[in-house]
Amino acid sequence: MLLDTHDLTDAGFWARDDAYPILDEIRREGAVQRHESAQEGPLWAVLTHRESLAVLGDAKTYSSQGGSLLGTGYGPPAGAGRMMALSDPPRHRAYRDPVMPFFSARRSNQLEERIRDLTERVVERLLLREKIDFVSDIGAVVPLTVMCDLMGIPDEDRDEVVEMCDQAFLGRNPAERRAAHQRLLPYLLQLAMERKAAPKDDVISALAASLDLDEVVLNCDNIIVGGIQTVRHTAAMAMLALVRHPDAWRELDGRADPKVATEELLRWTSVGLHVLRTAKTDTELAGQRIRAGDRVVVWTPGANRDTVVFEDPHRLDLDRHPNRHIAFGWGEHYCIGGPLARTELRVLFTELSRLVAEVEPLGEPEYNSSIINFGLDSFPVRLHRR
Repeated sequence: MLLDTHDLTDAGFWARDDAYPILDEIRREGAVQRHESAQEGPLWAVLTHRESLAVLGDAKTYSSQGGSLLGTGYGPPAGAGRMMALSDPPRHRAYRDPVMPFFSARRSNQLEERIRDLTERVVERLLLREKIDFVSDIGAVVPLTVMCDLMGIPDEDRDEVVEMCDQAFLGRNPAERRAAHQRLLPYLLQLAMERKAAPKDDVISALAASLDLDEVVLNCDNIIVGGIQTVRHTAAMAMLALVRHPDAWRELDGRADPKVATEELLRWTSVGLHVLRTAKTDTELAGQRIRAGDRVVVWTPGANRDTVVFEDPHRLDLDRHPNRHIAFGWGEHYCIGGPLARTELRVLFTELSRLVAEVEPLGEPEYNSSIINFGLDSFPVRLHRR
């Protein structure tokens, strides 16, 4: 079996030029396979669209409380049962429901003008520079700012908070990122205490109204990670794809439907490489006997390039419709920030195509070493004005 020689839990595998052809071959050997990972130990790898939906859509059989991501070690993770990503129904709803209005499609539409103004100002400023890093100079700026709006970060604190978030998610090494988180969490705790005493119309207040303070902090950190990391990595990986597919870049200039094109960029990049679940009971999946306690990993790129669902899946087709990708997951844990992320990405690439004639690479992109949000640490480019 190919999974004996290719470890999907190794971030280096996903940076290979032949990663997806190899993944096709692995999938042909079985929809669900036992994977003895050198990094993570025994796992069940779910590689097809149908079986991925079956796992993600069945919270009664497959639990999130034992961990939703690989790379966190064995045993219950910190925050298990006390945060949105690490809880099962019905408790999951206690964390999700209070903040749903802030991330709804309606709220995202209301924010679009703000997002467009931010994006235009960022791009106009960067057009004046000889060299930029697409990852930090574009991909992170707008989602960070929008998240500050939603969290109700005071204006006078924003520069410091953006710096903390920037270091926490873009730091040069794990120690630097960890140190930034250690600064961010106490700040969130202070805000949570203030909002519990004097609520406002923001995410922190909504959580503080019904949760303990430690739960508020954990869930705010969870929301910030999802809200920033997904958009940042998707934006950078999508831009890399468009640079490598100039015909697709030209399609964005008024010929492709921006909403349809955004869905294809989400499918193509699939930066959230995997979702982890733990079987609660003995069950069967694609003919494989899964035992209670077994860890089951849905590999998002496997589902999003499954030939049973996607015609010619290795072609970047900005007109692809329908597009049943699972870049934002599925079921109870479908990404709460999906509508907002869609709006941010759609506006970003619409404004880029309007203002920028060419994105010129100025060096090789540098991949990160993560299978949580696989993307780029650096992508040096120059923007040429249209």
